[in-house]
Parts: sequence; structure tokens; C-alpha cells
Amino acid sequence: MERLHELKNGTDIRGVSLENKERPVNLTVNEVRLISKGFYEWLLNNKKGKNLKVAIGCDSRLSGECFKKEVINTLLAYGAKVYDCNMATTPAMFMTTVMDDYDCDGAIMITASHLPYYYNGLKFFTKDGGVDKKDIDEIINFSINNSLKESNDGKLEIRRLIDDYSKILVDKIRLAVDSKKNYKKPLEGLNIIVDAGNGSGGFFANKVLEELGASTKGSQFLNPDGNFPNHIPNPENKEAIESICQAVIKNKSDLGIIFDTDVDRAAIVDKYGNPINKDALIALISVIILNEYPGSAIVTDSITTDGLSRFIERLGGKHHRFKRGYKNVINEGIRLNGENEECHLAIETSGHAAIKENYFLDDGAFLVSKILVYVAKLAERGKDIGELIKELEEPLESIEYRINIDRENYRDFGEGILKDLEECIKNSNEFKLPEKNYEGVRVICDSPKHNGWFLLRLSLHEPLLALNIQSDVENGVKNIEGFVKQFLEDYNLKF
Repeated sequence: MERLHELKNGTDIRGVSLENKERPVNLTVNEVRLISKGFYEWLLNNKKGKNLKVAIGCDSRLSGECFKKEVINTLLAYGAKVYDCNMATTPAMFMTTVMDDYDCDGAIMITASHLPYYYNGLKFFTKDGGVDKKDIDEIINFSINNSLKESNDGKLEIRRLIDDYSKILVDKIRLAVDSKKNYKKPLEGLNIIVDAGNGSGGFFANKVLEELGASTKGSQFLNPDGNFPNHIPNPENKEAIESICQAVIKNKSDLGIIFDTDVDRAAIVDKYGNPINKDALIALISVIILNEYPGSAIVTDSITTDGLSRFIERLGGKHHRFKRGYKNVINEGIRLNGENEECHLAIETSGHAAIKENYFLDDGAFLVSKILVYVAKLAERGKDIGELIKELEEPLESIEYRINIDRENYRDFGEGILKDLEECIKNSNEFKLPEKNYEGVRVICDSPKHNGWFLLRLSLHEPLLALNIQSDVENGVKNIEGFVKQFLEDYNLKF
């Protein structure tokens, strides 16, 4: 049963579900059956009840429908009331636990986010949100121990979740815009295109945008196709971003929207074809959040720029830079609120954005809906959304390297390197450490020939060191690189 533990991926389950040339299959209906049973037993143990209600959905992955049927049959055998939500999004699946008409005790989303077509996985939710790492361990242990007895008295109901969820988004946007000209169709006259990357986000075009009056002519890759034939459905992917940018320019659109496979991440493109992702997306949603909640802390991951920090501070916000990993960022936002430091936004540069008013759920569709409110309001004044972040300072030079560690004990080896680097910087006359840092080693390089910073950290899931370098002077990145390369030579690491 060790194979079940090997499927653990942070706060969810992921594995290879289809034959391919790269990796062996390790996630089949057998593992899915065991793990879904383990989740139900874990729910029963925590809820202290019986015949619980669980919602199931999947994205467009080729193995999704097969796995969904296996989960449903397993839960029915153990007496659950099951809602089959068909194709759904990860955030919508969480919403089944809090929407009055669903009120589920738990939910399972079958997805592997933006990973290649041959992967799949399971994400689990309760009314408290997505499960944590320790919960995954407990679920796997329940899967292995197998103490549940079959009752075969479960009940199945088909639900139109995406229709219900879309209506919530539409109603929220109408209410927030509150257009005196056209309450029902506040986006009328705008052409807004969607790139769903053949994932499960295509609904946003016809069920949200068109309902609000927008034209979606020029939208692309809306049809679900788990082969992902056009580009990887990932708002961080260069090819994907270039594709939506070109589509905006070609169609003379007012806005472009791109989602990842299961719609927990998003990015946008302004009418000039400029991508608003990563730091720019954080800046944009920070403007919106700080307008509604002045003085709020904005929690981000560790690789955000100093220019973003200055932008947030000029708006009256507090930039709280934390660790990589969307769950880390979200939990830090929740922690701050628990310590009476108001935080309404926790967002990662990957496009995972969690907003307090929306259960601190990382939801790409909700994020875009917040932005659309301002798109509509600005359009009435003849302005573009990009104007809200025109004061954001972008670094002159920026680069990222991924440095492989070819060792079995790569984590111990990598942590040793980081410890040595920290000591090296403490003894340096040229570089210094920031007062606060929560991940890896971040180094301030403020001499005239550097004028920037670098961050060296261990990858969350892979045997490598990630190196980010930014500078505001010409050749600054090259000069910083020189120091890092020389430092890593002692460890036989090159980039």
C-alpha cells in the first residue's frame, strides 16, 4: 500500500493515469476506489454521522469520466448520497459544500490542474475548504485500513452545478456594477474573449459573459478536450499567453481571459494585447481589494518584485511576502486574520487568488468576476482596465533558472546549500539579507552595478533549486548571476 502514499502531492492526490512514453501509470481505478473510500471514511470519522452527502465533478481529462464513475459507485456502495456534477471546476466543487441548495458534507474534484494529459488526480473539500497535508495522510491511512462495511443504500442525483455556479457569478457582477444604464447587461458593447485551453472553463463565455451582454466572438479552445491539442491550459505558460494575446489583437477585443484546466487560476490581457499576469495581476486585484478594504494586508508568494511592494504600499496596503505554494499563501492570509491583522487577498504569481469574501477560495472565475466589475465601470467612462496599474514599476531585467540536483537526498543537500548561502551573505560587504524572509534565501543587491535582488529556494515538488534574479540596471542580472554561479561551483551545480 506504499503506492498510495506515493500519490500524495501536497494537499491532493496526483498520478499518471494513461499510458505514455514519459512515466509509468500509477493511478488507476483501483487506487481511485481505495482513496475515495478513504475520504468517505475520513468524512464519517470527522462528521460523526452516516449517509453523508458528497459531490463529485471532473475536468476535461481523458480519464476523468472513468474515474468519476468509480468514485460514485464506491461512495454509493458505502451509503453516501452522491451528487454527480459532471464537468465542473475545482472552485465550484468547493461551493457545493456552502451553497444552500447543495449543502454537501464533502466534495471531490477529479483533476491534475495544468499537468500533461496523461496525469490525473483528486482534490478534496469540506465546508472548511480544501484539505491540508495532514488530512491527506489521514485519508490515505483510512484507505489502507479499510474498516468500512458496504451498505449499498446510497442515492445518486445528477446536478447542474456549473449552471447554478454561473448564475451566482452573474448576479454578483450585476449587483456590484449596479449600472443605471443597463443593469442586466452591464458588459453590453464590449468584446471579451475567453481561452479555456480545452479545459473546463469554456462555460464562462456563454454562461457568464454573454449573460451580461458581452460579445465573446474570437474566443478559443472552449470545447473540452483532454488531449489539450492547442496549448497547455496554464496562465503561466508562455505559449498559452502568447496565444490569447494574439487573439485579443486579431479580434480587436476589449479584454482577454485565460483559465487553467480546472479554473482555479486565471490571467487577463488588456485591449492592446498586453498580458496582465504574475505581478501585474497581483497589482490589479490589489487596486480593487484596497479600494474596497483600505489598509488590508496583501499576502503573496516569495518571488514578487520590489516594484510590486512599492505599488501596494502607495495604495495604503501592506505587502506580506510569504512562501511559494498557493495553500501556504492562503493559510498565511487566514492566519493573519486570526491574529487581528486584516487580510482580504492571498495571491500567488501563478494566478491562484483567494479572496476573503469568497471563503479564501482560490477561484479563477471569481477573480475575473471581480475584475469585470471594474471593466464595466471603467468602460462607461471610456477607460481601460490597464490604466489601474500604469504606475506599477517593472524590473528592467528579470530571469528565472531551475537548477537540477542529481542526488537521492536532494532536499538535505539543497537545504545545506541555502544555509551556507545565508552565512555567506551575513559576512558579505556587498549584499545583505532582508529583515523578514519566509522561504529560501532572498538577497538584497543594492550596489550600483546590481540594483536588484535574487532568491534561491528549493522547489516544492522537484529535485531542483529555483533561482529568481531581478535588476533595475543594465547588465545587473548578469552581474548578480556571476556571484551566484561562483558560489554554486563549490557544490558542482551549474546553470
